[in-house]
Amino acid sequence: MPNILIENGAIVTINNDNEVISPGYIFTEDDKIAALGAGPAPDHLRRQADTLVDATLMAVMPGMVNAHTHLFQIFLRGLADDKPLLEWLKSAIWPVACALTEEDAYVAGLVGFLENIRSGATAVVDHQYVHTDPRNSDGICRAAAETGIRLLLARGWADHNYHPTFMESPAVIVSEMQRLLQTWQGAANGRIRIEFGPLIPWGCSDQTMRETYRLAQEWGIGTHIHAAETQAEVEMLLQSHHLRHIEWLDSLGALGPTTHLVHSVWLSEQEIDLIAQKKAIVVHCPVSNMYLASGIAPIVKLKQKGVTIALASDGPGSNNSQNMLETLKMTACLQKVGNLDAMALYPEDVLVMACRGGAATFGQPELIGSLEVGKKADIVLVDLDSPFSMPVHKIPSTLVYSTAAGQVDTVIIDGRIVMRAKQITVVDEKAILARARAVCDKLFERAQAMKYSLDQVKW
Repeated sequence: MPNILIENGAIVTINNDNEVISPGYIFTEDDKIAALGAGPAPDHLRRQADTLVDATLMAVMPGMVNAHTHLFQIFLRGLADDKPLLEWLKSAIWPVACALTEEDAYVAGLVGFLENIRSGATAVVDHQYVHTDPRNSDGICRAAAETGIRLLLARGWADHNYHPTFMESPAVIVSEMQRLLQTWQGAANGRIRIEFGPLIPWGCSDQTMRETYRLAQEWGIGTHIHAAETQAEVEMLLQSHHLRHIEWLDSLGALGPTTHLVHSVWLSEQEIDLIAQKKAIVVHCPVSNMYLASGIAPIVKLKQKGVTIALASDGPGSNNSQNMLETLKMTACLQKVGNLDAMALYPEDVLVMACRGGAATFGQPELIGSLEVGKKADIVLVDLDSPFSMPVHKIPSTLVYSTAAGQVDTVIIDGRIVMRAKQITVVDEKAILARARAVCDKLFERAQAMKYSLDQVKW
């Protein structure tokens, strides 16, 4: 990787003090941040730089982490409007997912990763639970390797009470995890990593949940699970186990610092305390929660208890975009209206969630999530010389409330420029979009021909 010198920008560090250095510079060497500071860069750094990037009138921030999505849903964007979660699954998601192939997953991954890059995300957690082709997960990993993004693939599983096409035996779940770890863990200079992704409490048996969590601890990986997304789902587990979602995880010994609780909308006070005590991470998906009318997550209460919170778009099928800049604004505004408190969250709070909270979910808080010497060179430049952002009085506020995805100018991941001057540099974006249109047409033709019946699914 070339040595890169970024100068004349407003450096939004997201360090412990939320320091903003304006103007300032950042110097990257190989895949790490080697120096940063205020004012013009020292002459010796200018001489060492292979690439100079002028960040005048730009914010320079850490790459955000999209801490939960389902990239296969790229091909379902806009088809699942106006349905609650369970009906959305049955009528829109499952029929098409049943026909998914590795090629479909790969192309969806390419498009989804480009969208994430263009909205300021340099790392993505993909909850990949569609194994109609056993190599679907490999397709997502290949797409990450080619686009240069950082990927944590949470290999999803369900072993009972779910659509039969997507259920697996415990033996298959474990053997496929072992295969993916052997094939992809640490690939692409460490950018690609794997973890367990149990799908939902009502689709995971006690025994398999307990065993996969035990293996996750043994192998040093995380456990990523939807939890308490809707009232109906909580009621389902109450009827079968007499436990709410977080209580169930705790009863199995599966609640801890490497447990990622996606959504966490319908939590009791006791569950909030349990999450805080066990130091589990909550992944908040505000746009998806509004889109599906799932509810408003108690983010303010969780934050007050010291819970680490990450932000995510959720899948394109329950959001219609992967826009992390949009997620910033929706996070702040949803908590303000939900708590009837204009001061519920500040811009700095939201940026910390998107960057440092995401880094914790990604399992690499020491490497990503802030702009500091020694951390990975995952850097995003946002053009603030725009009618959308003019005038700029306070940069964190501008980033959260008045910045559009089209203002992301330059993205550096692992010390490599993957987008510069709003042009993707690592792949042929137009060719990928054309390929995606063709692949999508074929996917829907197959899905229509297969005519899968969902009648056998019991709730």
